[in-house]
Amino acid sequence: MLRKALIGVIMSGLFGLAPHSAIATDAAQLSKDAEAALRSLYAQVPATKQLGQKARAVLVFPKVTKAGLGVGGQYGDGALIKGGKTVGYYNTAGASVGLQAGAQTYGYALFFMNDNALQQIDKAEGFEIGVGPTVVVMDEGMAKAFTTTTMKDDIYAFIFGQKGLMAGFGIQGNKITKINPK
Repeated sequence: MLRKALIGVIMSGLFGLAPHSAIATDAAQLSKDAEAALRSLYAQVPATKQLGQKARAVLVFPKVTKAGLGVGGQYGDGALIKGGKTVGYYNTAGASVGLQAGAQTYGYALFFMNDNALQQIDKAEGFEIGVGPTVVVMDEGMAKAFTTTTMKDDIYAFIFGQKGLMAGFGIQGNKITKINPK
């Protein structure tokens, strides 16, 4: 209980002060960036293309920025792609507390494998990673052994394009919320 309250206070402080320019102001550009990031992921990790064909939708955050020194935060905007078209826009924001230092950027894609998992993203006031549907974070090694017959989880997450260095450990919260860029 105390942990959630502390994370909530930190997130409010960090992202309440974030400049409005951090929020995507152009929906068309965000869609273009998300589609390009997804194509790049498909080319780099071929198993993700097969996964994408089976998924109900894919939520792609082409660039998430994370930084911290004791207290940290992360933020990025993304697009929900369904049937090859963007059907919604979201941001991801998180805060962390602990022994950490550094900064990095990365992208990530969430492959929603069933309708129930997809519906969870718009319930309440945002989708919290680790609460609700089962999320499996995949890497290239896991993807090589992955087949469509072994798929059994609600959501598969792939992190890609990491740049920079972020080291440490701590308590982290992450929330995905629907947005309406211009």
